[in-house]
Amino acid sequence: MPRTPFSDSDELRTPLVATAAKEAETEKLCIDEMLRKYCGEFGKWQLRHFIFTSLAWALEAFHTMVMIFADREPEWRCTAATSATCGMARSTCEIRPDDWEWVSGRGVATVSEWGLICGDKFKVGLVQSLFFTGCAGIFGHLSDSFLGRKGSLMVVCALNAIFGCLTAFSPNYWIYVIFRLLTGFSTGGVGLCAFVLATEPIGPAKRGIAGMSTFYFFSIGIAILSAVAYVFQTWRALYIASSIPSILFVFLVIPFLSESPRWYLVRGRVTEAMKIMSIIASTNGKHLPSGVLLALDEEVEVEAEAKTEALTLTYKNNNNKSLKNKNAVGGSIVDVLRSPVTRIRLILMVAINFFCSVVYYGLSLNVVNLDTNLYMNVALNAVAEMPAFGITAILLDKFGRKPLAIGTMWFSGLFCLLGSLMGNVGVWKLVRMVCGILGIFGMAGTYNLLFIYAAELFPTVVRNAALGCATQAVQMGAILSPVVVVLGGWLPFAVFAVCGIVGGMFAFYLPETLNQPLYDTFSGLEAGLV
Repeated sequence: MPRTPFSDSDELRTPLVATAAKEAETEKLCIDEMLRKYCGEFGKWQLRHFIFTSLAWALEAFHTMVMIFADREPEWRCTAATSATCGMARSTCEIRPDDWEWVSGRGVATVSEWGLICGDKFKVGLVQSLFFTGCAGIFGHLSDSFLGRKGSLMVVCALNAIFGCLTAFSPNYWIYVIFRLLTGFSTGGVGLCAFVLATEPIGPAKRGIAGMSTFYFFSIGIAILSAVAYVFQTWRALYIASSIPSILFVFLVIPFLSESPRWYLVRGRVTEAMKIMSIIASTNGKHLPSGVLLALDEEVEVEAEAKTEALTLTYKNNNNKSLKNKNAVGGSIVDVLRSPVTRIRLILMVAINFFCSVVYYGLSLNVVNLDTNLYMNVALNAVAEMPAFGITAILLDKFGRKPLAIGTMWFSGLFCLLGSLMGNVGVWKLVRMVCGILGIFGMAGTYNLLFIYAAELFPTVVRNAALGCATQAVQMGAILSPVVVVLGGWLPFAVFAVCGIVGGMFAFYLPETLNQPLYDTFSGLEAGLV
């Protein structure tokens, strides 16, 4: 049958119609929506990626808590059997240098090698405080740079490995201080880079639980470190042994991690982002349709506004009103301080975070003063933290943020107070050790809930600024805690008791945020209080 001109034109027009229909069927979604609808919020892919990425938290624990073992004061013994003064002395500061010696030799710890005792004991607290000072450095912001989340994690872990190994070859105390400061700079970025990379591919419904679970990896790292330190009992060998896992992580784990699709998307690399989302969907046993495309939140909103434009016009005609775009609302820490409501909340949260940090890091480091088995004590402290995280997460939505914050801080403060009253001889040493374990159990629970509590206390426009202040308060507490530990005796426990009890008293003045709206602006927050 011969073709007519009309049939040719119809045939030519068909691909155009199909193309137009295909374009009309294209669905633009932000990453959260794509995860929810097509890829799965927390399937096999996210579980594997989360576990491998979060191993970096264990590495951070290695480089942070290695100071407990490297900077400890080893056992000593009298060399002059006829010296009555030596036999009755409680410390080496009370006897002549020739009347005593280190049991395991001078090279077992930095304290014994460089004589950091008596008048130079403050140097132990100094190097540990400078490490925590370095943790407040710039490396935590690398994940937003051109390096990306994966590249930034590789950089900070590689630097940790390098600085950690170089620390082992420190010829004197001051070089040791410099390398620990540099290690602190890189260590401060490990947790943040790992947290962002691990949680960004997870859907919103599971992201909070996954984020809180990262604390477990840090505690597990501390427990493993105690076993490593038991095997490598000289401080130089220990620094190398605790740095090797970072090298293995860089070469054996990071190459198999995926970059965050969110980072690809904001950098304009949509093809790479879509490739990862497709892999996530297929690994989770789901299917990502070909007509679905990733888009930034603002692009999705523009498209949604275009689709509802007709409804908007109808609404304007019926109500004789026009719907206009609103100006962007912003805020800073200055705005937080201007508002009477948020100013009080900020001051209280800064104080509470500071006290919490002093107690948490202080109890972790204070095991050197307990005169018990150091390796067992550190491991028990780490194990005690783990159930605290789970219990807090379970009770958070049952009893509320405020009662739980008060209860956990007072729980820790009470046992620290009891620890300060216990002697350091006989069975009382064991009792004091148990008090320390229960104290860190309570404060680990506080640590777990403070981040969520602080986020709910401030409106969206200043939430990051307020959380930044709280984080800096935590860092200041960590810097102070080694100085408290150096005091020795019953004083550290007494200071921790005061911090826990006073912190709980401050929490009394905070409002409860359970089942309360997450306000976006100051006006919304103030209106909700009326």
